[in-house]
Amino acid sequence: MTSTPTPPAAPSATTASWEQLVTVALLGTDRRTPPGCEPGPGAAAAVLDAAAAETVRRRAGLRPARAARRPERAPEDPRPPLPASAARRLAMLLADRPGAATGGRRGAAPDLMELLPQWLATANARGFAAPPEALPALLDAARGRTDLRPAALRFAGSRALWLARLNPDWRFALRGTPGGGTVPPGPGDGDRVHRLWDEGLFAERVALLAALRARDPAGARELLASTWATERAEDRLMFLDSLRTRLAPADEPFLEQALADRSRNVRATAAELLSALPGSALAARMAARAVTCVSLDRSLGHAPDGAPVDARDASRAHDDHALERSPAAPAAPAIAVEAPHECDAGMERDGVVAKPPGGRGERAWWLGQLVEAAPLATWPARLGGRGPGEIVALPVADGWRSELHAAWCRAAVRQRDGAWARALLGPPTAPEAGGPGAVSLAERAKLLGTLTPGERADWVAGFIATHGLSEAFQLLGMCEVPWAPPLGRAVVDALDIARDAGSYPWSFSGVMGLAERCLDPAEAGRLDGLLAVPDESEDAAPGAGGYWAEAFQRLATTLRLRAAMTRELGVG
Repeated sequence: MTSTPTPPAAPSATTASWEQLVTVALLGTDRRTPPGCEPGPGAAAAVLDAAAAETVRRRAGLRPARAARRPERAPEDPRPPLPASAARRLAMLLADRPGAATGGRRGAAPDLMELLPQWLATANARGFAAPPEALPALLDAARGRTDLRPAALRFAGSRALWLARLNPDWRFALRGTPGGGTVPPGPGDGDRVHRLWDEGLFAERVALLAALRARDPAGARELLASTWATERAEDRLMFLDSLRTRLAPADEPFLEQALADRSRNVRATAAELLSALPGSALAARMAARAVTCVSLDRSLGHAPDGAPVDARDASRAHDDHALERSPAAPAAPAIAVEAPHECDAGMERDGVVAKPPGGRGERAWWLGQLVEAAPLATWPARLGGRGPGEIVALPVADGWRSELHAAWCRAAVRQRDGAWARALLGPPTAPEAGGPGAVSLAERAKLLGTLTPGERADWVAGFIATHGLSEAFQLLGMCEVPWAPPLGRAVVDALDIARDAGSYPWSFSGVMGLAERCLDPAEAGRLDGLLAVPDESEDAAPGAGGYWAEAFQRLATTLRLRAAMTRELGVG
């Protein structure tokens, strides 16, 4: 009698592999069940039981790892600790997180995270050390906001770099420090300088060159020249940009050699730097080209009422008036422009880009590049001994005015010439709101950057008083913080006028946010009369009164909070 072999038992769900259980969980027990489990109401529970058992099995099967080497002790921070109240304030600032979107309405509570940059700047100026317990949150904040990194890493000090070596999420701190957190080589440590320059990562070399350029411009230039021929084009461009710091005539020979570089971008940057040196040979060559394009023409002029006249017509008019025994007002001369007809090899070598961008004519494009690279001192002698204000006021023939003035704007910014910047900006009360040469808000902002902080604040205050806040945001960003009292008063008054006019409050949210960070905290008292909800006129935006009250309440609260922050840090 032969016996029939017993078939093997079907596998149960508890013997399924982890991968099988994951697949079942993703697809669902209605579509698939693990081996040995029947479909039905109990399949889901069986899968969970099997997953629990497999989890225990996997954990029990882990072999203990070899103990890691204990990290070195974190370095000591010699700086004085924060006052207790300032440490508590820092914890509050770091714990704040923006709330969910509310359709643009922020409420009356201050935005604490927006105050962190100012708090860090003040703490760094006072030389305080960061509390060790705050370092993880501080690094997380800097990781999410690149604008915070320089101030945050300076405040965090060497302990943050120690932490960054242990957490990949904070490696940005190592990349932002020469030598990965090591102390930059000092003035007498030439061997370390050359070793880091020859062996360091690109970011380390850029940081090293920038630090060396700030203290020893000639040494930095010589270090760059030692490896210039072997560097990649994109690296040469970044390294060359470091020469903007403490640019001087001694840099001219190196920059002249860079005009023959293989990279067009390197050549253009070298030409830009040379044109910022009014005494350079390139500036002289560009001036010689530019004066052939721009001249004073007395045969074309403008009558006193602004209408252009021909010199012969003016002569006849003068004769007619003479017959009538009445003196005739002479026609003012005009600037004549003859743009280049070609871009030759010499112009290209000196940084003139031959091909214009879309929508620009070739001749206008070439003219602009020549004029912006020529020293501004060229023009008084060329245009009858006139000063910048008189030159800018001259009429320009044949529709070349905007091109010529825009090029002078760029030249004034590049050469940091305040006299030309003032002439091109014009008075802030001018009807065109930007002066005769500013073709855009961006140009105006750049021109303001050449003036002293007091002049900037006064000009922007006058602009706001005349034209309001609708175009002032970019200009306000050029002003020193905290805003000077006249500028602060102009901003608050303009916001009050906009509220009374029933304007849409959301249009001014950017300026209001800027005021929270930049307005002098001493102005908080002036806001008390603006905190009530105003009566809304019929043409006002619905709900605008409540929004304005909230916004002014938030502004006043933020200013008082900023004042408390500075007191806690021992300022004032």
